[in-house]
Amino acid sequence: MLTIRLQRVGRKNDPSFRVVVTESKNKPQTGKYLEMVGSYDARTDRVDIKADRIKHWISMGATTSETVHNMLINQKVIEGKKINVLPRKSPPKKEEEPAAPVAEAPAAAEAPIEEATPAPVEETAPEAPAEAPVSNDVAPEAEAK
Repeated sequence: MLTIRLQRVGRKNDPSFRVVVTESKNKPQTGKYLEMVGSYDARTDRVDIKADRIKHWISMGATTSETVHNMLINQKVIEGKKINVLPRKSPPKKEEEPAAPVAEAPAAAEAPIEEATPAPVEETAPEAPAEAPVSNDVAPEAEAK
């Protein structure tokens, strides 16, 4: 499959790129390409593109990389919607989770303090009689078997 993508040719700290048509399996560093259809100087944001050749290769079934696709839309060679090349980073979830429990903790802390004293007394009394009849009912059935 043919791909139209960028190939870096600039020196260290001086990025410039060729826009090339190449096989998608070829790595950009190999330098193997079918045709150079433009160039891009990242420092000056200068873009030189052969629009007719790019349209030809796209009609032949070549796909574009996301960056080249956005570049072609900016140059109005093709129409469409830009692709988000660098997706937004989601905010750290760890910061959000502690914020919510901290807000709930004061409200939750106030309610148990008021109910804490009467609640254990009432809960312990019903539990003891409830356990005794259950164990008595189960014991005769177990003895009957």
